[in-house]
Amino acid sequence: MSTLAHTMMTAARSADSGLVGPGELDRYPYAEAPAPDRVASPPWEGVDPELGRVGRRAAGSRGRGLHGQLVQQLGQMIVSGDLGADRPLVPEEIGQRFEVSRTVVRESLRVLEAKGLVSARPNVGTRVRPVSDWNLLDPDIIEWRAFGPQRDDQRRELSELRWTIEPLAARLAAGRGREDVQQRLSDMVEIMGHALGQGDALTFSRADAEFHSLLIQIAGNRMLEHLSGIVSAALQVSGGPVTGCDRPSEASLALHARIVDAVSGGDGTAAESAMRQLLTVHPEVERVVPAPREH
Repeated sequence: MSTLAHTMMTAARSADSGLVGPGELDRYPYAEAPAPDRVASPPWEGVDPELGRVGRRAAGSRGRGLHGQLVQQLGQMIVSGDLGADRPLVPEEIGQRFEVSRTVVRESLRVLEAKGLVSARPNVGTRVRPVSDWNLLDPDIIEWRAFGPQRDDQRRELSELRWTIEPLAARLAAGRGREDVQQRLSDMVEIMGHALGQGDALTFSRADAEFHSLLIQIAGNRMLEHLSGIVSAALQVSGGPVTGCDRPSEASLALHARIVDAVSGGDGTAAESAMRQLLTVHPEVERVVPAPREH
């Protein structure tokens, strides 16, 4: 991942810093759950045994150690429905199941609460929240949904959201970007062209991600810029509806170049039109995002 893309994803994950403020750990006391909850079957019954021992599962931890791995495990289980809405999460049981310390469990639950996945209340304990409470724009939740049972809905929604955000960003960016930023857009297109010639899909996708992130940054709208992490996450989720960005091609490269020319020339209409063409899905999945209308 490019430095810029990495920085943007880091900013988008600000709620997932893992830093615990004074007194935060006490919000998840190791008290016994209320009696009715103790009678119910433990939420871990039927869970894949391989989910245990997070220390042995480094994949997906994003370098955040046991705490990051546990956030991944619990987050995926909640989003997939393995831990359904209103299920109690008893910290002591989690610690025993995943063989981690109390501090790790409490920090992880705090992060999940920031994402809207769980809530901790006095005399009630920690429970899974319904999907209506989740922060669906959180990059982690986007990823978990994209590779879980809701993958089709998530990828469709991401495509529709990009269709809304990026053409507007392209229009706003026209004529606004500093010369050095516009040069970086051109550099990304050049890198994409070289990668296409070499058959290097990974480098192409990284340059593509940085291109789209840069475009949103120079649009001059801070609210749009705040959503740049969503676009980055969408570009990193593979297997979605096939747009011009999903399959490296000469046509895709040409549309990126057209966007750069339009932005540099201050032609907002042309920039928006080229972006809509770039995001138009192929005929086999045209139901996902409609083709642009000719005016």
